[in-house]
Amino acid sequence: MFGIGLPEIGVIIVVALIAFGPDRLPDYARQAGRMVRQVRKFAQAAQQDLRDELGPEFADLTLADLDPRVAIRKHILEALDDEDYDRAAAVADVAKDMLKPGERPPYDVEAT
Repeated sequence: MFGIGLPEIGVIIVVALIAFGPDRLPDYARQAGRMVRQVRKFAQAAQQDLRDELGPEFADLTLADLDPRVAIRKHILEALDDEDYDRAAAVADVAKDMLKPGERPPYDVEAT
């Protein structure tokens, strides 16, 4: 989940036993579990509030969709799948601005 494997979890448990002692460790574990549940409930409630405020067209919204990388990737893929997208025209637009073989790029004397 967080890139933590079995050896790391073992080290965390050993350090927790040394730091808190075996008699208080179960109480701290319960408190940590409650905190994780509360944070998860808070995140789900915030996500539901966001969906309610945005309306029915955003009913499938997840918090991962708010990541800029995910949003850009999603919109680019939607644009590529769109029927109105003409790949040949897009390639022709890019190709007309490219240099021909043997052609020298423009040179601006004032730009340094």
